[in-house]
Amino acid sequence: MKDKYNQIRLAQYSQALAQRLSEEHFAHHENVTAQQLISFTPIKQVNLFMIRELLTLWNHEMANLRSPYFDFEHPEVKDALVQFMNVLSRKISIKRPHFEPLLLKAIQDTFRTVLEPVAVFEEKYLRLDDVSTAKLQDTLKYQDIDKDLYRQFLSLLPQGSLDRSQITAQLEQFLAQNTTQRTSLEELVSRFNELLPLRAMELLNPVEAPVQTPTPAVSTYVAPAQPQPRPPFIPASREADEDEDTLVSQRFQTEHKPTLNDRLKQPNNVTFIDRNQEQKIGSLKDAISINQRFSFINELFEGDNMAYHAVIKDLDAYGNPQDAKNYLLQEVGSKYNWSKKEEHVQKLAKLIDRKFM
Repeated sequence: MKDKYNQIRLAQYSQALAQRLSEEHFAHHENVTAQQLISFTPIKQVNLFMIRELLTLWNHEMANLRSPYFDFEHPEVKDALVQFMNVLSRKISIKRPHFEPLLLKAIQDTFRTVLEPVAVFEEKYLRLDDVSTAKLQDTLKYQDIDKDLYRQFLSLLPQGSLDRSQITAQLEQFLAQNTTQRTSLEELVSRFNELLPLRAMELLNPVEAPVQTPTPAVSTYVAPAQPQPRPPFIPASREADEDEDTLVSQRFQTEHKPTLNDRLKQPNNVTFIDRNQEQKIGSLKDAISINQRFSFINELFEGDNMAYHAVIKDLDAYGNPQDAKNYLLQEVGSKYNWSKKEEHVQKLAKLIDRKFM
């Protein structure tokens, strides 16, 4: 049940709203605390998704902490970790550079819960070591939109361990049969309109892939200025939809097509326009824009924000571009199906080249 929608427009709106809300909050506060996070926006699902993401990050940190030299399964150790988590959860303190991307993703995922619910459910709740009905019921505490409907669906599943592919197939069928009970896009948009104006039709017009390869042209799109308190919302320009960082991947010839590894080893043909965009960068983490980050996370890492950040951190630690690219292809690329993602991999590889100029 993955309906077509304008991912570019959703990213633009989410970024604009995240910037506005962050600007308003950090004008009076240095950070976001646990209590502020719970009610940061009037849209409960956005707040819950941010909390869910922090829990995911915590679990990742705990996985890194485990060592073969200590018994992490001992009851005393487990109790200590639970107590540590309880204390830490009351001491949340997030600065704007880390909070704004967290908020942006939560806004996007809230819309996607209505636009592509099965994909979001899989990303949020099915990436567990052992999927069971009991665990899924527990994770619904992070679900606000159509929570009762999801609870009804889980009540139909058998007890014990479950197969992820079967769950997604059954969920897709269940939601299709209960369309009238689901939250509509218009309902959700009406809630967000209180924060920043948006029309549902803006999200229901997918960007079509170009039929022919266009001649490169200098983009006239200008990034929006830092938002002022509650100014009128200006719809995104057509140039933004045509930004080269967000165009749908061009078709590749099926005959005599070089492999992805071959493409990364080939030197890039630099045009006049490219030269203006190929200045040396200090680190990948700082150079990748919010839009690029969103694109990489969703296209290359299947929406896994945590996996993306871990890979970028590893890439920044390499001493030369070839080792970094080998790691990207051989160790990371083997985990994901990048056969149709060459454009995104090329962009990340180009950033690696700029780091080692």
